[in-house]
Amino acid sequence: MRVLVTGASGFIGSAVVRELLGSGHEVVGLVRSREAAQRLEGIGAAAVRGSVERTDVLRQAADGMDAVIHTAFFHKFTHAGLSTRLRIALGGRPRQAPARFMAAAINAERRAIGIFGAALSAKQGALVIAMPTMTLAPGRLATEEDFADPGSVGGGRAASEQALLAQAERGIRASIVRLPPIVYGREDRSGLLPSLISIAKRTGSAAYIGDGHNRWPSVHRLDAARLFRLAAEQGAAGARYHAIADEGMAFAELAEAIGREIGRPAQSIGANQAAAHFGWLGPFAAADNPVSAELTSGRLGWEPMQRSLTDELKQGYDFGA
Repeated sequence: MRVLVTGASGFIGSAVVRELLGSGHEVVGLVRSREAAQRLEGIGAAAVRGSVERTDVLRQAADGMDAVIHTAFFHKFTHAGLSTRLRIALGGRPRQAPARFMAAAINAERRAIGIFGAALSAKQGALVIAMPTMTLAPGRLATEEDFADPGSVGGGRAASEQALLAQAERGIRASIVRLPPIVYGREDRSGLLPSLISIAKRTGSAAYIGDGHNRWPSVHRLDAARLFRLAAEQGAAGARYHAIADEGMAFAELAEAIGREIGRPAQSIGANQAAAHFGWLGPFAAADNPVSAELTSGRLGWEPMQRSLTDELKQGYDFGA
């Protein structure tokens, strides 16, 4: 297949590119910088420079593709274009800027889904998008049959899930790969685990909220990349797949592991202290997000093959992030 991968230079997207190339697919990666384009070309992929806001670039890049794997998302303010950044900064009260930023990111994601669906419709190709498991209802074991919950901590992106499912109703083989809050592996410098490590170093404490019994699932990025490939090759229209190796580690256990490695104590904090300690991560650090991948395993034959997060932490994760 000819496959377009957005976010192709990212922590997850770059692993997806290598997985696809290793399975004999022809890959074109969407990247923002010349350096990232050169890295892609160095491993045998083609590169297109642009961002998910450049609708003209997206249309041209998707033309003639058999599949699109969409992993790109605005995770940082700097990922947005200048005009978008200005609208966010000047569009209202400063304290509401994070909400404006998220709205802009979701709008860009929904536009991209529509563009890719239109490009693929003539060939009935495959469209696979990445979504966080934090879009699911908290406090119970979520399965692939669950739809995104707009009331969840990540519920703003439920609109993107609906946009993807609408493409499936049009006949596109469109599916979702849900990723846990912890996607780990070497070279991880931008995910939530490095963020927690940085917070612990800065504050002098690896904290958890309350009793810390809320659970975060995890997966190795190479296992996640394999699932994206399988979804592009075999995924069913409208399906949701879960890239989950560990259904949920207690947040307190994760904090204790971070604390041991950086020589800082793990400690409980109150919910009223979460925003001050974790910043924007506060609501996520409190979320209970256990997730199953049993149906994914049965439907695509996917099983995690890499070392578990627990074993990774025991062996000494790269806490220098």
